[in-house]
Amino acid sequence: MNFPYFLAKRITITGQRTFSKLIVRVTIGALALAITAIILSVAILTGFKTEIIEKQRGFFGDIIVSKNDLNSSFENTPISLSDAQLNEIKKIPNIVNISPFATKAGIMNVKGEVEGVLLKGIGASYNQKYLARNIKEGDTLNFAQDPNTQILISEMLAKRLHLKVGDKFVMFFIQEPIRKRPFTVKGIYATNSEELDKTYVIGSLDLIRRLNDLATDEVGAYEIRISSFDSLERVTQVLNDELPLRLHATNIIEQMPDIFNWLSMLDMNDNIIFVLMVVVAAINMISSLLISILERSSMIGILKALGYNNAGIRRVFFFNSMYLIGYGLLIGNIIALSLYVFQSYTHFFTLDPATYYIDYVPMSIMWYEVLGLNLAVMIIGLLTLFIPSMLISRISPVKTIQFK
Repeated sequence: MNFPYFLAKRITITGQRTFSKLIVRVTIGALALAITAIILSVAILTGFKTEIIEKQRGFFGDIIVSKNDLNSSFENTPISLSDAQLNEIKKIPNIVNISPFATKAGIMNVKGEVEGVLLKGIGASYNQKYLARNIKEGDTLNFAQDPNTQILISEMLAKRLHLKVGDKFVMFFIQEPIRKRPFTVKGIYATNSEELDKTYVIGSLDLIRRLNDLATDEVGAYEIRISSFDSLERVTQVLNDELPLRLHATNIIEQMPDIFNWLSMLDMNDNIIFVLMVVVAAINMISSLLISILERSSMIGILKALGYNNAGIRRVFFFNSMYLIGYGLLIGNIIALSLYVFQSYTHFFTLDPATYYIDYVPMSIMWYEVLGLNLAVMIIGLLTLFIPSMLISRISPVKTIQFK
């Protein structure tokens, strides 16, 4: 029989407590609160970063291949890649898709109201999966019909210009001579990113070719998507080694450093929450163990008088502490995972999309992350108990038994 475990079970489950009863409840509550806060903070941060990154990746792709020049205008210098060069790029590991596009500045004229926008022209090979997820009304571009008159606009622009799906308007393109083209609103999307929604409209790449007098194989740039975002920098480097000197590959982190630096800084918040919650839990565990030891000092004296060593007595209280930690973690996990499932299905807790780029609190966490966080809290909690357990060796059996 494992005597320390047997004795710990008796004093923990069936033993009578006096003044330590409240502190034990506080300890369990502190542990439950700690693991709940840690799991939810990791889930929210991971979900938030994932959603923001996916928004940027969905709209701009992972890597942009453009002309290697100093052109800083909205319209890229035209480039072209042969079929052989495109096939070589597709052979690079992790690259799943490459799509041509071009941009052109224009002015929307709707019933006397004007709005400056940037038309992003895409072709039939462009993956509109991301656009489809963000369509609020209507549909994505239909290249089986005449795509040159179809356009997708943001919900922000639609409200500002009082446009609905099916409405027609004219867009002017400032060039020599000035050109204008009629459009019909095919769909209305919302990314909840003010910079994207107030700037971009989506149309046909072939239209931009006609406006700029480009050849059929010329484009403004190529948008590349990869399978794993973690390999972004490595794929960018490999791609730059493969491209001709006149072209350059820039990944989305390099294009939008402010957003990704901001996301990186959010990791610090997670670390601070983890440290604070573990410190609170550790202090409560130490307090609980000290009170338990003082409450059971007579029992400790009797065990020492019977010849039981300090190490064995320490194991009794470690088993007792493991029960408290396990119970607290169980309650905390139930609360955290229940909130996680509730929010994932209902999006009950909302955010201001103008500030956070998303209109609800996103959550995302893997089972192994939950397991790792629980193990970390448990191990740190048990390690902090070594110091107060040293008090056991200083308890004298003579002084404790004589007052029994």
